[in-house]
Amino acid sequence: MAERVINFFPGPCTLPLPTLEQAQREFLDYCDTGMSLWETSHRTTRYEEKIHNEAIRLMHEVFQIPEETHRVLLLGGGGTLQFAMIPMNLLGEGQFAEYIYTGHWAEKAINDAKLIGDARVIASGEDKGFLEIPKDYKVSPDARYFYYVANNTIYGTEHHSLPESGNVPLIADMSSNILSRPVDWSRIGLTFAGLTKNLGPAGMAVVIIRKDLLAENNRNLPKYLRYDIHDEHNSMYNTPPTFCTYMMKLFLEWTRDQGGVVQMDKNADLRANMLYETLDRLDDFYTCRIAKEDRSRMNICWELATEELENEFVAEAEKKGLYGLAGHFLFGHCRASLYNAMSLEGVERLCNFMEAFRKSHVG
Repeated sequence: MAERVINFFPGPCTLPLPTLEQAQREFLDYCDTGMSLWETSHRTTRYEEKIHNEAIRLMHEVFQIPEETHRVLLLGGGGTLQFAMIPMNLLGEGQFAEYIYTGHWAEKAINDAKLIGDARVIASGEDKGFLEIPKDYKVSPDARYFYYVANNTIYGTEHHSLPESGNVPLIADMSSNILSRPVDWSRIGLTFAGLTKNLGPAGMAVVIIRKDLLAENNRNLPKYLRYDIHDEHNSMYNTPPTFCTYMMKLFLEWTRDQGGVVQMDKNADLRANMLYETLDRLDDFYTCRIAKEDRSRMNICWELATEELENEFVAEAEKKGLYGLAGHFLFGHCRASLYNAMSLEGVERLCNFMEAFRKSHVG
């Protein structure tokens, strides 16, 4: 078996090694049943109680989600389906929603919402190349909801606090920074995340929705697209993605055992500060153009003098066991994704390589 590399891919991305090893041990024989969990009916107690319900319970526990106000749903379709499900369920006739445009994923959500109803962009970072988050805007008190992307994986910006929306329900796409810091749930109407960053493998989304929004859910939809139907059926309206739920449960157990979301917040600071310090100190060779107050802790982007030099950097890094450092095809350059399962030692190895690579080119 090849030695494991340091995985900086943006998603699917690195997972905690203990969760992978446990899944490996249990793959053929789950709980001494003589069969794999993937062969087991989702209606059995061993799945519904030990995996499905436990994953939902752990989500409440680890992310400190109050059960009296919010519900956790496990849905297929990844994060992308939520671009449409949110306006389908929440945006009624004669209503409008407001969006902040901070990059590619916000654009996808805006475009889907405009197919469904009145979706208005009240602020945009496009004129700044999405390298900073717009701040000069005000949410209309008459808006049905206000939608924002908490972390921009492609350009490397992040909201470090919840935007102000008054009494308007705040809708947050937390796909790439969920569980990386505590959240004030009294201010969240709905948030969602695909599993592929801080929760598990691709193939499912977690939706956390306030109960009053469930009660106001649009009923004139196919049942699979209704949040209230999924809630009534405990996220088992159809056969659920059992493997994703199982891996999410293991990931949440690992997160809890590491100290929970509070410790994940501290770890994110340590990792990001180490890499940004290296970039800023070596700014004669590496350039980070992201506004400092908006720099992402999850996805750190930088540039070198030429595309050829960036390609050489990525290729040489792979020879050192550092994978996934090429930027997104829409933006280019270089990027390191530092999600919750990334070790501090992995970032240290990257920083040491960056020092050595620079020295080999400038002396």
